[in-house]
Amino acid sequence: MLDGSAPAAGPESAGPPVRGDGFGARLMAPLLLGSLLNPVNSTMIATALVVIGRGFGVGSADTAWLVASLYLASAVAQPTMGKLADALGPRRVFLAGLVIVTAAGVAGAAAPAFGWLIVSRVLLGVGTSAAYPCAMALLRSEAVRLGTHVPRPVLARLSLAGLGSAAAGPVLGGLLAATAGWRAIFAVNIPVALAGLGLALLWLPRDPPRTTSAPGPRTRVDALGVLLFAGALTTAMLFLMGLGHPRWPLLAPFALLACAFVWWQLRTPAPFLDLRVLARHRPLVLTYLRHGLTYLVIYCVMYGYAQWLEESHGFSSFGSGLIMLPMSLAAAVCALLGARTKGIRGPLVLAAGLLLAGAGTLAWAHGSTPLAALLLASVLCGLPQGLAGTSNQAAVARQAPAGGMGAAAGLQRTSQYLGAITASSLIALFYGQQADDAGLHLIAVTAGVLSAVVLALTVTDRALRGRS
Repeated sequence: MLDGSAPAAGPESAGPPVRGDGFGARLMAPLLLGSLLNPVNSTMIATALVVIGRGFGVGSADTAWLVASLYLASAVAQPTMGKLADALGPRRVFLAGLVIVTAAGVAGAAAPAFGWLIVSRVLLGVGTSAAYPCAMALLRSEAVRLGTHVPRPVLARLSLAGLGSAAAGPVLGGLLAATAGWRAIFAVNIPVALAGLGLALLWLPRDPPRTTSAPGPRTRVDALGVLLFAGALTTAMLFLMGLGHPRWPLLAPFALLACAFVWWQLRTPAPFLDLRVLARHRPLVLTYLRHGLTYLVIYCVMYGYAQWLEESHGFSSFGSGLIMLPMSLAAAVCALLGARTKGIRGPLVLAAGLLLAGAGTLAWAHGSTPLAALLLASVLCGLPQGLAGTSNQAAVARQAPAGGMGAAAGLQRTSQYLGAITASSLIALFYGQQADDAGLHLIAVTAGVLSAVVLALTVTDRALRGRS
């Protein structure tokens, strides 16, 4: 991954000729449908955590695992699925991912115990992670077949599908939980995945025949690297999820796994994460750091605010979803505006400033805060989500090494997932078993400090100057 080599070109890389309408509806419909599943599942559960906890008799510290488990699985699976798509064919991996999503929906909808929901969320993370890298691979194959580049509006559609579904997730989750029960949040994946399977089977171009020759470095999957990365990430998450009562012995296996991972990535010819290439692209690493911190703040607010609205303000799941609706609308509008701007630094500076403002409004919120103030806080916390998402994507597109755009985009998603995992850990620490005013204020202060760090990283990053 991120090997810096130029992408292969020519008709042979695109597979057999395919009839179709280029980048029209037949190609895009299944890709967009599949690509919205990961982001919508990542946020849809935000307004149902309280009711799920009550149903199984667990508190906020336990329901936080429903958030962290999906992001942990996605952080590992996103780049892994990209490698598998290169090795086995993007259509095959895309279809396999939708089958896993269907199984996850069944497991979650029929879960007899809380642990089954964790299993369902892990399966959702793995299955939904196939869509984005497979979509990018299929779009590039179609561009090679047509002798052109993937049009920017097509890439924007793919990006907005993910961002828009993530923004709408809390409202959809609240609506489903209020009308059909929280199990519907898991069950809704079944018809969507089956529809995606049908469309993909009908319209996605077939993968070229697999050869029997030995795979090259670009198509070889670094299984040991994946396992070491997953192990290090899991032990880190286990430690973070218990910050209230730190489990210090977990730091030893984390350090051992992390060192082994770095050693192996520097030794193997086809690493899971090419650390040498990352070291040569400092602006790209800074973009990953800025993106991860930004989404750490966004998810702290999104999940923490939704739980607080229900437990301290007394709103239902649907009511808290409606209050968060302006957050979703603001994020969608700013995503559209951000996609039309040419500069990168300006929108990112504005996003960091809005993150600070949103954190400030939450720091003053309490159980009797008027509805208008709650809606204002929702808007202020939604505006930076759209600006930061599209602008950091543009930064990655500019800074990615030649031939490494797909891997670079996958790592951007991984940085976002790591931010979400950390956010769920902080929420568990600040809330414990009850989402109260004091916990929300701790979240707000933490968000404010991190927003200031994001602002500093943005202002001092010289690589962001100029136009995208």
